[in-house]
Amino acid sequence: MATIQLTADGFKENIFDYAKEENWKYKGTLPAIIDFYADWCGPCKAVAPVLEELSKEYEGRVLIYKIDTDKESELSMLFGIQSIPTLLFIPMEGAPMMQKGAIPKKTFQQVIEERLLTTAGKES
Repeated sequence: MATIQLTADGFKENIFDYAKEENWKYKGTLPAIIDFYADWCGPCKAVAPVLEELSKEYEGRVLIYKIDTDKESELSMLFGIQSIPTLLFIPMEGAPMMQKGAIPKKTFQQVIEERLLTTAGKES
């Protein structure tokens, strides 16, 4: 599965409905990563193929979303995005974790294995 483009409506439907809920409660059925990016951003372009690879490697275990900060300014403001890329790692339980800047594939894999999948594994 490829990365999934997300709009504000899609975010409310699949991640968290910030218009109706005050406290964070992830709606998804799999842990997720959200990439806040822009088409003109060089480091974002460097991260994009890594995320595509990871979406295939972790298919069925982790969802990877992309949010265009130029088109979805409401979501950018909601999360206080001031630099891109900014990555939001969402475990099944607990608060999401934010990481600013481009990170290498090995770091993504480490976070996925240690923070996203182990949390998901504890539920089963």
